[in-house]
Formats: sequence, structure tokens, C-alpha cells
Amino acid sequence: MTLRSPAFLLLFSVSLIAAAGNMALQAVLPLIGRAFALSDTLVSAAFAISALLWTLSSPTWARLSDRLGRKRVILIGLGGFVASMAAFGLAATSGLEGWLAAGVAFVLMAVARAIYGLFGSAAPIASQAYVADRTSRAARTRALSALASAQGLGTVLGPALAPVFILPFVGLAGPLYAFAALGAIVLVLVWRFLPSGGVERQPSTGATHKGLWKDPRLRDFLLYGLLLTGAQAVNIGVIGFHVIDELAAEGLGLDAAQPFIGLALFAGAAMTLMVQWGLIPLLRLEPRAMMRWGAGLALVGNGVSAVATDYHGVVVGYALLSMGMGFARPGFTAGASLATRPDEQGTVAGLIMALAGLSFLAPPVIGVALYEWTAPAPFGLNLVLIGAALALCFLSAALKGGGGDPGRATPQPASTPGPEGATVRPPSPGRKAV
Repeated sequence: MTLRSPAFLLLFSVSLIAAAGNMALQAVLPLIGRAFALSDTLVSAAFAISALLWTLSSPTWARLSDRLGRKRVILIGLGGFVASMAAFGLAATSGLEGWLAAGVAFVLMAVARAIYGLFGSAAPIASQAYVADRTSRAARTRALSALASAQGLGTVLGPALAPVFILPFVGLAGPLYAFAALGAIVLVLVWRFLPSGGVERQPSTGATHKGLWKDPRLRDFLLYGLLLTGAQAVNIGVIGFHVIDELAAEGLGLDAAQPFIGLALFAGAAMTLMVQWGLIPLLRLEPRAMMRWGAGLALVGNGVSAVATDYHGVVVGYALLSMGMGFARPGFTAGASLATRPDEQGTVAGLIMALAGLSFLAPPVIGVALYEWTAPAPFGLNLVLIGAALALCFLSAALKGGGGDPGRATPQPASTPGPEGATVRPPSPGRKAV
């Protein structure tokens, strides 16, 4: 698989549309919560259910991607995304238009988001494993970094496009309907055109998520990822409320805040994209360097956010932290992939996706609660999390190696699925694969 192949472009689109839709939701959610007169912490806590379901379901989707095939699991994940966004939009509209009481509408919004939590991890898990199946060890860091950049581009497009879809007849729910429709288009394209099969299935060695969490090859990559993604989740949870309050101090009301929230999210996403599309390929960075640069920049950005006294300081801090995550996320993802065998790639992808769920389970709720107490508090928490991740880069033997050959992996492309849903055994010695 090359970065210009139709298959990679389709997988890129899958990650792009999910990231854009989720960031569009983040751009309007604080405004919906304030319009419903709900506590900021309650809004954040309700969506922890989605993160819990994401975490719990990720191991299952990883196993199913091995058994059913990557393509089928990608389609299931995309279907969950489309259903969730459409249902969320209907629930939000019902509350904003007064068809339902705000509390009832918000409960339905939480249920709709839970659908995404249950099914949403399927597509990124299967997409990451699909790429790992079809790339050599030498090419995998670049391929996974390019796939991660789809999320960066999505986080640029989501906040940028969200105001375009806030139309008089749909209001704040407009972006949700728009991205549900776009997700449905991508689903059809994947169903029709994503190749399946053509890669031999390696027999499973019985690797489990429980075992790999404790595996010394992976443990420190996962801990690093959990610390960094937890800090990022705190920032994403707080940023909308932080912008609203800074603008209120400058005399701007709630109705004027959405473009400024979108601009702040856009700035962070643009920095992530610059790193993943520009600096990583230009500098040819390996996982070890990406993780160190990522944690260092995130630490600086969070420090700026902690002392910010106006809207511009909020944007600069968030942009620097996002730049750091642009290095860090592909760094620990590629490092974990390179540290494990070909037959473990689906399981590793599931663990990486489980981190995303864990990071949005408690950290945003704690962060928003701390923010309601005092504005600098969540950024102080993040300084501890990111500082620990940075220290791990220099203390961990695994991270200092950056995901080297574990001694049991082969230099051949990782290969798990055969024809989708079929079991293909490796060829016997002396017999050609067909």
C-alpha cells in the first residue's frame, strides 16, 4: 500500500470525516449546554458514558477485525458514526426548538453519543490494522503518521465548517446533520471501492489485550499515550467554556462566541496538521524523537494556557499543545506498532483506540470541574500529566529505543486478514501461497 493508493485515500477519508464531525460537535456543544442552562461539569460528565463504552468496546472490535476482516469492521464503525451524529442532531433540535424539555433532550443527546462510544472505535482500529497489514516495517511509521494526519485535517475542517452549517432552519444542530450526511457518503464509497482480502492471515498466537497492557514491549508506550491524550482531553473539554468566559470578560455575549471557539479549535488543528504533513516528513523523525518533541511542546503550550489572561493567550496555548500532540500521537502509535509482531497488529490497534476512550472518561470531567473552581486549575493538572510523560521519554528503555525490532517480528508487511471473514492458513513449507 502506498500513500497515493485508492485504498489509503479511502481510509484517510474515514479518519477525516470522523475527526471533523467530532470537532464540529465540540465547537457547538458548549453553546448548546449553556443554551440549556446546564452545568458545564454536567455536560462533560454526561459524555463520559460514551468514553466508557469506547474503552470497553475497543478490544471487541480489535478481535472482530481479525475474524470478520478489516473492511466489515470499518463499515460498522462508520455506520455507528452516522447514526450517532444524526440522532444527536435530532435531540439537540428538539431541545433548542422547545419540542422537548431541555433535560429530556440532553438525556437523548447523551444516548446518541453513547451509540458513537459503542461503535465509533471500530473504524479507526480496523483502519490502523489495515495499514499495518499492508506496509513493511520501514514504511509503517510514515504510513501511520499520514493516517493520523487525517485526524489533524479533520480537526481543522470541523471547526472551520461548523459555522457554515449553522443555518436558520437547523440552528446549532446543523453541523451534526451535515457530518452525518458526509459520513454516509464515505460509508458508501468504502463499501464499493475499498479492497478486501489479498493479504495472507497469520495464525493468532493468542495475544490478548489484558496481556499486552502488561507487556514490557508496549507498557511504556501505552502509559505515555494515556498521559498525553488525557491532557489533551482536558484541554478539549475546557477550551469552549474558557473562550466563552474570556469573551464575556471583554463584553461579548454567548451568541457571538461560536466563531471564536471555532477559530481556537482551528488554530490548534492547523498546528497539528503542520506537524504531521510538514515537519515529520521533512525532518524524517522516528518515534523516539516525535514523542520527546511532542511532550515538550505540549508542556510549553499548557503553561501558556495556565497563565492566559485573554482570548489570544487561550488560542496560543491551545495551538502549542496541539502542535505537541501532532508529534506525540503518531510517535507512540508507530512505536507501539513497531515493537510488536505482525499477528499482534489488530490487538495493538485496539489498545491504542482504548486509550482514546480512557482519556475522555475521567480527565475532561475532572478538568471542567477544576475549571469551574478556578480557571488555571485544569492546566496545573495537565502540567503534572505531561511532565510525567516527558520524564518517561528519557527514563524508559522502550521509549528510548522508539519501538525497535522485538526480536520476534519479521521485516515483512504485517498480514492478518485474508478474504474478508475467511480464515487463510499460511502456506506449508515448499508450497506457494495462492
